[in-house]
Amino acid sequence: MTVEMREGYEGTGPGAITPDGCAVELYSRLTAGAEPDIIEAAVPAGARILELGSGVGRMTHPLVERGFTVTAVDESAEMLERVRGARTIRSTIEGLDLGEKFDVVMLASFLVHSGDVEVRRGMLRTCAAHVADGGCVLIQREGADYHTKVPRERVDLSGYTVRLVSAEPVGGGVNSVRAEYEFPDATWTQTFLARPLTREQFEEALAEAGLAVTEYLTEDGTWVKAVPSA
Repeated sequence: MTVEMREGYEGTGPGAITPDGCAVELYSRLTAGAEPDIIEAAVPAGARILELGSGVGRMTHPLVERGFTVTAVDESAEMLERVRGARTIRSTIEGLDLGEKFDVVMLASFLVHSGDVEVRRGMLRTCAAHVADGGCVLIQREGADYHTKVPRERVDLSGYTVRLVSAEPVGGGVNSVRAEYEFPDATWTQTFLARPLTREQFEEALAEAGLAVTEYLTEDGTWVKAVPSA
């Protein structure tokens, strides 16, 4: 399938590939790991969750199984076709305006590190606009050595290998990152733009959107809980 890629983004491998280089078949094979457990421990049981950038439901499905009510948002129709058990909405994150509030708004998959500052600002405004009073925003950010400890790889317990091949500066504080996913029967690659953010820069970006960090949920600081600032 031929698709027009965004500038700076590329994907290779079998099946449909979205404009940001994500392969639908690849993401349907990736495991959720400990992420649903982190989310479950941080929010009230049975919470209404707005999942921004859900993809095929890698985290949607285990959250639904844990009793959460999930609204899954993604710009790819091909991705959303794989989602089960959740309300689905096709939209960009930065362009979303549902006119409703949720107990939890979730922005995972390092999306807060968008290479485009205006896209990042729009994403965070969407988070702030959709979180209910007393609710929270959960954000997944890159680890401290994400762009510097390259190349590196890990082998998932289910048998596939994930490699971060390179992270090369392209100007303006943005890196071009290339990842490779190797399975016994297929290989996918994804190239995308990402902006490294120090903890201070990350918190400043949230503050600009009216959000304040209340807790770093993981020892490595990659999962963060935030609330609307006073």
